[in-house]
Amino acid sequence: MLKRRLQRLLQAFLLLYVEAFFDSSWSLPSYGGSLVMKRTVIYLSAVIAFVGLLSSAVTTLGQEPCQVEPTIESGFAWYDATQWPVENKGWNDVERYFARFPGRAHGQVTDSVWNLSQHSAGEVVRFRTDADQIKVRYTLYSGGLSMSHMPATGVSGLDLYAFDDQTQQWRWVAVTQPTKKTEEKTWVSGMEKKLREYMVYLPLYNGVDALSIGVPEGASFTALSPRSDKPIVYYGTSIAHGGCASRPGNAYTAMIGRRLDIPVVNLGFSGSAHMEIAVAELLAELDAEIYVIDAAPNMTPQMIAERAVPFLKKMRETRPDVPIVLVEDRWYGNSWIIPSKYEHNVGNQRELKKVYEELKANDPNLYYLGADNLLGEDTDWDGTVDGSHPNDLGMFRQANALEATLRPILEKNRAQSSK
Repeated sequence: MLKRRLQRLLQAFLLLYVEAFFDSSWSLPSYGGSLVMKRTVIYLSAVIAFVGLLSSAVTTLGQEPCQVEPTIESGFAWYDATQWPVENKGWNDVERYFARFPGRAHGQVTDSVWNLSQHSAGEVVRFRTDADQIKVRYTLYSGGLSMSHMPATGVSGLDLYAFDDQTQQWRWVAVTQPTKKTEEKTWVSGMEKKLREYMVYLPLYNGVDALSIGVPEGASFTALSPRSDKPIVYYGTSIAHGGCASRPGNAYTAMIGRRLDIPVVNLGFSGSAHMEIAVAELLAELDAEIYVIDAAPNMTPQMIAERAVPFLKKMRETRPDVPIVLVEDRWYGNSWIIPSKYEHNVGNQRELKKVYEELKANDPNLYYLGADNLLGEDTDWDGTVDGSHPNDLGMFRQANALEATLRPILEKNRAQSSK
């Protein structure tokens, strides 16, 4: 993690230095206009800026260690994950520790949105250990462990990843396969005893009431606080919520977070993303790097025409300059053969594009992602479980489309912040 972030920082520094070095508009009259003197001052200024950025990066790089006292049972040290902060969690003033909306949202948002906000979709618990095996003990919020079109590993599973220092990537390790609301399991065993950083993606369509991580007594364990980077805040439907990934780490919001090395706050609400003003106000409370608004699949053309502009204007009252990406309604997997579904998609896409064109002239930080590549350049229509919700293939394709849009915006933001 440190190596990759320092590489990114160095790239920003070099870009800034090269731009200044060759920019003829940079003048230094107080030094007599000497080209050599000019470049010397630019070089020294850039070095000073780089040192400042480096200091900032080391501070935010990671995660500060948190002091957590374990409970020792039968040769294992158990660490209660409610005793340190959760990443990808937008608010701390929640009624349940792993809930996604603050308690004060109860009664402001619809009952459906409130109930779904109790799911832990997108949230991540981070830690570091040299243990050769890891256990997990948890109690889920709901006894509904799976759905007819989504397995228990995705609905209610806890998905473990580790950072591979050799590849400089997060790699999958293990996922729980829930059979009961409360369980204790050996997550993974037989690993080489080596210090690694881990993250746990929490359940997508369930919540967590209790979570403890167990390592052999004597193994090192450090609870890690969340990164302080501004997040991507993703507001959307059941698709953003995670339906129907086979496990939490396969949700496209999770993939984006790993690929772009950035926290992603998942505010997907199944069947309930209707662009209410109360939700716009809540979104604007979060200091985001980028907002993604992907609510069209839950709306009709009339709803988009009536609600999208007020929703976006409400957000802009608080966040006038933060990039916002509007995402078109994806194509139903069988829209090619069912005219009514095709017409619904076209109507939603048409109305959202009108909103974008109306606002874009006065909003340079408004972006648009069309539907055609969300599930890939699809000739097979194999990217969904049921024609609507992505399977793992669809999640991968959607992550590709989103990454292609979000990465340039993120790089632009980072270049500007380094100046």
